[in-house]
Amino acid sequence: MKKYQPSEIEPKWQERWRRERIFQPDIKKAKKPFYNLMMFPYPSAEGLHVGNMYAFTGADIYGRFKKMQGYDVFEPIGLDGFGIHSENYALKIGEHPIEVAERTEKNFYRQLQATGNAYAWENTLETYDHDYYKWTQWVFIQMFKAGLAYRAKAKVNFCPSCKTTLSDEQVIGGFCERCKSQVEKKELEQWFFRITKYADRLLKNLDWIDWSEKTKVAQRAWIGRSDGAEIKFQIPNSKFQIRVFTTRPDTLFGVTFMALAPEHPLVLSLTKKAFRQRVEKYIEAAAKKTEMQRISEERVKTGVFTGSYCLNPINNQKIPIWVADYAVMGYGTGAVMGVPAHDQRDFEFAKKYNLEIKVVVEPLTGSLSLNQAFEGKGKLVNSGKYSGLESVEGGREIVKDLKKKNLAESKTTYKLRDWCISRQRYWGPPIPMINCPKCGWLPVPEKDLPVKLPYLLDWKPLGTGISPLAQDKDWVKVTCPKCGGQAQRETDVSDTFLDSAWYFFRYPTVGQPSAQKVAFDLEITKKWLPVSMYIGGHEHAVLHLMYSRFLTMVFKDLRLIDFEEPYKRFYAHGLIISEGAKMSKSRGNVVIPDLYISKYGADTLRCYLMFLGPFNQGGDFRDTGIAGMWRFLNRVWKLTYLLKDDREDPDLSRRKHQTIKKVTEDLENLRYNTAISAIMEFVNFLSKKKTISRQTLETLALLLAPFSPHLSEEIWSEILGNRFSVFQNPWPKYDPSLTKEEELTVVVQVNAKVRGQIKMAFSEAEKREEVEKKAKSDTKVAAYLAGRQIRKIIFLPGKLINFVI
Repeated sequence: MKKYQPSEIEPKWQERWRRERIFQPDIKKAKKPFYNLMMFPYPSAEGLHVGNMYAFTGADIYGRFKKMQGYDVFEPIGLDGFGIHSENYALKIGEHPIEVAERTEKNFYRQLQATGNAYAWENTLETYDHDYYKWTQWVFIQMFKAGLAYRAKAKVNFCPSCKTTLSDEQVIGGFCERCKSQVEKKELEQWFFRITKYADRLLKNLDWIDWSEKTKVAQRAWIGRSDGAEIKFQIPNSKFQIRVFTTRPDTLFGVTFMALAPEHPLVLSLTKKAFRQRVEKYIEAAAKKTEMQRISEERVKTGVFTGSYCLNPINNQKIPIWVADYAVMGYGTGAVMGVPAHDQRDFEFAKKYNLEIKVVVEPLTGSLSLNQAFEGKGKLVNSGKYSGLESVEGGREIVKDLKKKNLAESKTTYKLRDWCISRQRYWGPPIPMINCPKCGWLPVPEKDLPVKLPYLLDWKPLGTGISPLAQDKDWVKVTCPKCGGQAQRETDVSDTFLDSAWYFFRYPTVGQPSAQKVAFDLEITKKWLPVSMYIGGHEHAVLHLMYSRFLTMVFKDLRLIDFEEPYKRFYAHGLIISEGAKMSKSRGNVVIPDLYISKYGADTLRCYLMFLGPFNQGGDFRDTGIAGMWRFLNRVWKLTYLLKDDREDPDLSRRKHQTIKKVTEDLENLRYNTAISAIMEFVNFLSKKKTISRQTLETLALLLAPFSPHLSEEIWSEILGNRFSVFQNPWPKYDPSLTKEEELTVVVQVNAKVRGQIKMAFSEAEKREEVEKKAKSDTKVAAYLAGRQIRKIIFLPGKLINFVI
C-alpha cells in the first residue's frame, strides 16, 4: 500500500485550495459571514516561528470548523512590517529597511502557505505598502479634524537605544518593551491622540464584551479609574493653593504632611530661601530616575522639606510641605496628602523623617497595630464631629461640607494617559501634517495622500528628538495648502500601533473597486464587522487591543460604522516555550517550523502544537513529542487499508457518535488538546477492527479536517473518491441517543463516604429501585448497612446513591 507522504500530499492540496478559491468567500454575496481573525504578524528576520504557528493554527482550526458548520468564513492575513521591530533588525544587519521588507515578505508568505492555513489570499495587505499607509494617514487626518489629534510639549518616554519616544503602554517597568533599555523622560513637542476622552467607554464596555477575563482585568488596571475628591489646601498669607486628589477623604483628619512631586509647578515658589539649595539638588537627582523607580514599593522613600506649610481645610491645622519623589505628576495632581497611619508609603516616609502618625480610622473588629499603616475601611476616630461614622459615610460627609466652602469637589481620575503617536524614526508612515509659519499646523489635503516615505540613504535614527526625514530638505519643503506660502512637512512618523489599530477594517475592502477611494467600504464593513472571532496573545492587552477599541469608538462617533467594539469575541491563547524556557532570540531557542514541516509535514506539526496543552495556556515544545504525533497520523493513514463497504456494528456506531459529540463541544470551546485526544481514542478503537466502513472513514476525515487538513482532504477526495473538497461538506452530526454510555459506574456512599461502586446498564442506572437493590447486594456496602436503620436515601440518576444511616 502507498505510504503516508506529506511532502507530496500537502503542496498538492495547498495549490488546489488556492486555485479553486476554496477559502476565498464572496465578500459581497456571502449569506452567513464569519470574520475569523488572527493577530497581525510581524514579518521578523527569522520568519515564522512555532510561536506564531501555534497562534495561527489555533485560529485556523476554529475557522475551518465554522466553515464546515455552514458559515462563509473570511480568514485574511497580512504583515505588520512598519516600525521599530523591523527597523532595528535592518540596523543590526546594515541593510536598508525597504530591502529587508521585500525579502522577509516573500519568506513569511512562503512559510504561511506551507502551514496550510485557510487564508483568503486575495485580501493580503502590508503596512509598508503605500496603498495601505495612505489610509493610515487618512485616519490620522480624521482624528485631527475631530479634535482628537493634537501637538503638545510634554515630558515623554524616550528610549536612548531606539532613539525615539514611546507611549506609556510601550514602557514595561521603566524599560523599553522592544529593546529592554531603561527609558528616560524628555521634554519634546509631540503628537498625541486623546484616548483619555474615551476612558469611561473603554472601561464600561469591558462589563459585556466576550473576551478572555485576564485580558479584561489587564485593561481595567491600565485604564485605572479612581473615584474620589479633589481637595484644596491653602498656603497661609498667599494666593497659592495645593490641589490634592484622594480616594480616601475619610482620612483627612490624619494628614500630617504634604508631599509634592519634584516637577510640581509650585515647588520652587513655595521653597524658602534657606532650603532652596537642598530642594534644587533633590529635584536634579529625581530627574535622573524613571517614574517606575520612583514609585517602586520596595524603594526607600526620600524627600526634603521646603520650609513652607499649608492648611488642612477640615481643621485649619498647619501641615509641613515636603518634596518627595514618590509623588509623581502623572498621577492625580502631583501632590500627595501624607496620611501615614493609613497609607503604607506615607507611613514609611513619616517613620524615616520622624513625622507625626495620627490614627483616624480604626477597624470595625480587632485591634490596630502601629507597626504598619492600616489601609482598610472602618470607623472614624479623632475626626471631630465625624468620629463614630463608618469611613465611607464619613468621607462623603467631609467632602459634602468642604464643597459648601468651595474647598473640595468630587472627581474621577484615570491612570490612562493620551497616546503619544510620534516616532523619531525612519521606518513608518510620515505623519500627514504641514507646519506653516503663518497658518500653523494643517493636515495634508486628502487628495495629496499618500505622503510617501522617501528613500533615504542615511536613514538611521539621530537620537536628538528629530527624525532622519528632516535631513531630506527637498522632501520637507512644501507649499501651505491654505495660504500658498512656503511651509514644512512633519518629519516624525506615526507609531506602528496605529498601523495595527485599524487593519481589520481594511481587509474585506482589499481587492474591491472601492479600495482606491475609501479606507474601508461602508457597505462591506457593515456586512462583515465587527470581527466574529479574534485570536491572539494576551501580551497585547494594553497595546494593540486598547488602541483598536479606541479607534473603533472614534469611527462610530464619526458615523463611519454603527458599532463601537471591534471584536464580538476575543480569545487569548497561551505561550509556547521550548525545552522549559521562553523562546527568545537572545537565548537562541526560537524554533523555526520549516525543518519540522519538511520532515513530518504541516499536519503533524499543527496537531502536535494543539496537543501540547490547553490552547489558552500553551505548552513546552520538545522534539521528542512531535514524533509521537507523526506516528498517530500514520495510524490514521493505515486505517485506509482496512476500508471495506461494510455496515457499522452498534458498538462502533455508539463510539462514533460519542466522539462526534466530544470533538464538536471541544472545538466550540477551543479545547483542542482534548478534542485531539478523543480522536486518538477513536482511532485506537478502530485499529482493533478488521475492516472499516466507508461511512466510518468519512466521519474520521471530517473530524480530523480542522486539525490535519491535508491528510483529511487526501482521504476524503482521493481515497474515498468524494467530491472535492472535504471543507465544502457539513460538519458531522451526532445522535444524542447514541452518545450515552452503554454501561455506567454508580458511586455508592454511606453517610456521604464512598463505600463502593457498581456497574449498571444505562437504562437501569437511571432507576432508583434498580440501583438501590444492586447497591444493597454489594458485599462491601452491605457490611456498612448491616444492623443499621436507613433514615434517608439520596439518589442522583446514573451517578450516585447515598444511604444516610
